[in-house]
This record gives sequence, structure tokens and C-alpha cells, in this order.
Amino acid sequence: MTGAQEPEVMSTKQVRIASLAERFPQRAFTSLSHHIDAQWLKTAYLMTRHDGAVGIDGQTADDFARGFEINIQRLLEEAKSGCYRAPPVRRVHIPKGDGRTTRPIGIPTFEDKVLQRAVVSLLEPLYEHDFLDCSYGFRPGRSAHQAIKTVWDGLSSMGGGWVIDLDIKAFFDTIDHRHLRAFLQQRVKDGVILRLIGKWLKAGVLEAGQWQKGVVGSPQGGVISPLLANLYLHYVLDEWFEKDVKPRLRGRAFEVRFADDAVLAFSSEADARKVLEVLPKRFARFGLTLHPTKTRLVRFRPYREQRAETFDFLGFTHYWGKSRRGLLVIKRKTAKDRFRRGLKHISQWCRWNRHLPIREQHEKLSRKIQGHVAYYGIRGNMRSIQTFRHRVKWCWIKWLSRRSQKARIVWRNALQLFKLLPFPKARIVHPC
Repeated sequence: MTGAQEPEVMSTKQVRIASLAERFPQRAFTSLSHHIDAQWLKTAYLMTRHDGAVGIDGQTADDFARGFEINIQRLLEEAKSGCYRAPPVRRVHIPKGDGRTTRPIGIPTFEDKVLQRAVVSLLEPLYEHDFLDCSYGFRPGRSAHQAIKTVWDGLSSMGGGWVIDLDIKAFFDTIDHRHLRAFLQQRVKDGVILRLIGKWLKAGVLEAGQWQKGVVGSPQGGVISPLLANLYLHYVLDEWFEKDVKPRLRGRAFEVRFADDAVLAFSSEADARKVLEVLPKRFARFGLTLHPTKTRLVRFRPYREQRAETFDFLGFTHYWGKSRRGLLVIKRKTAKDRFRRGLKHISQWCRWNRHLPIREQHEKLSRKIQGHVAYYGIRGNMRSIQTFRHRVKWCWIKWLSRRSQKARIVWRNALQLFKLLPFPKARIVHPC
């Protein structure tokens, strides 16, 4: 493989696109695809994950790299000429947090991922100018922990309030293609780009050998799906809430959204109830449905007369508690469903891998604990991550003791094992 370098070429072009987006905030751009050339696709290849699951054709990154120059040139010509045929995504199901239901994930072919990455890199600088500060999901330089901190800062500055915990029912599966195209065309009228996105939306899914036509929705797992989801909710929720709703409210309000997870917070209960009343109508207008039981209004006020309710956002339960000085402050801890799901996965792994060498098991479990701490290690959540670490230790011992009747580990000897092979310590990674 040669020539897959110089990502700065893409970066320079992205700066130009961003500059044009800022200069012409109302313009729909008709000429964008000329930026995509062989070098652009090579950089997109470097940006594409090479160890991901394969699509319906079974092609890996190594397979694509064997005829790299030929494959890049062919992909470029097919995309520009309109001959490119978007293959269906391979659908798999992964468990949701409740452990009872699953979430469908669509896996594109590798070369489809490369082409989607190329288009995302083209559109990202354009929409980064348009997207509002309340949106944090799958955007460059933004993270879930920034979204969580913004919720904490906003509610703390208001002294609490009323929170609409928003849950969109099967969002990725119900995105209306007609509305999505209309949103796209407000800023993009390049025929090559619109044609490619249209093909990806119509490609459908392949599951258990059966092809299902793409009529609505955007499969989760596609490289371009997060950008399309952000675009859809930018117009349906973010821009509407900022420009139409907030000027009509009596008190303060703010929104924080990470992909399709969002919270709306209000200083006035009356404002919150009015917005909650119109939200289902607003979403229904664009083919979306709010979950009737999961979408709820939460009284998130310091508990002087009655105890405040709690709400979950991005894996953390937000609640009121007392600081060391005895003041009521907003605290965060690992949500119960995330805690249980994490332990369940650990237990299953220990069961299936209990016959591996002990040091190998310890190394892999240590990585799993480090991954948990890397996300959940925020200020005030030390007890939860310490408990998780403790439960993992004894879960491991439980399954080690079942390797065989002869090799049964006595529980009191487990402490000697942990002295010899200690797990990573619980610590605060995000002091926010």
C-alpha cells in the first residue's frame, strides 16, 4: 500500500469548507464533491477502524489494502459517476441496558465505511458551524463527559429545577427519509453527495439471509449515521427549542443532547409542563414518537419540603445529596442498569474463560476494570467504582473456584491471590 499519507491535505480543505459555511450561513452548497479525490479517500481509509466487524461481503481492511491503489481509484470513479451501489448492512443485535431487549446494529462493508468516512469528513466542517452548543454526541472535540458537566453546571446555577427526561422511541429506526432529505438540502445541494446518502438510506439491511428494503431509519453502526442523526435532531429539537421555545418561556431553560439522549431543564414548573405538552406533537410532525413512560417530568429541586426525584443521563444517576460541609449539592453515581449490565458481562466473561491461565485472565479483567473507571470515574462517584471493582474480584474468584473440583479455590485464600495479582485501583479520572 502506498500513498495513504498526507492527512493535512484533507484538513486544509476542511478549513476552507468551514470558512465558507461561516461566511454564507444561509447558503446551500452545490459544489462540494470535487474535494473528494484519491488522496481524500486514502485519508478516509486511514481514519476508518481496521479491526471492526466485517459486512456482508466479508471484506477486511487487509483485503482492501492488497489492491489498495486499484480499490481507491475504483471507489472514487464509482462514487463520482453515480455507478456506486451501496450494499445492504449486516444486522446484528446487541443487548440493551435492561438485559431483556436488544438494539439492532448495522455493519456496512469495509469499502462502504471508507466512502462514508469520506463524506462525513466533507460535511462535518459545514455542519459544525450550524450545530448548536447544546449538542455533544459524535462531534469533534466534544464528549459525553462534557455533556454531563454541562447538565451539572446548568442545574447547579439554577439551584435545581424541573427536568424533562427525553426518550425517543426507536429513533434510528424511524428517521423519516423525506424530512431528512429536506434538512440536508437546506445546506447541501451537491448531486453526488445527495445521491450517495440516498443510496445508503435505501440500501436496507440483511438479516438471517433476508433483505429488508430501507424505507425509514438510518442503521446504527453506519459511519454516517451519527451525523445524519445529529442533523435530524438539530432541526427537530435543538434549533426549535433555542429559537422558538426559549423566547416564549418565563424562566431560565437549557437543553443538553448527546445523539438521541437529551434532557431539557427549566427553572419554572409551568414552563416545563407547557413544553412537555407540545413535545409529542413536535416530534410526531417529523415521524418520531416519544416513549410514553420513559419520557417524564422530574421534580429536581433540593429536598426541603419533599425529597427530590432523580434522573439518569448517559449512564449516571443525578441526585441531590449533602456535601462534606452539609450543603445540598447535585451528585452523580453510576446508574443501576449500567452497573448491573457491566457486572453481568464480567460474570459471563469469567464463566466462559475460567480455564485460561490465571495471569491471562487477570490481565484482561484489569483492562475491563480500567475501561469502566475511565468512563465512570467522575467526581463524587468513588463509592460506585470501588464497589464495582470489589464485585469483579469476587465474581472472578467464584468462577475460578469452579474450574474443577480438585482445583477449587478456598475463599479465604483469595486475598493472597489479590496480593500477588492486584487489580487497578479505583480513581477519579474526570474531576468535573
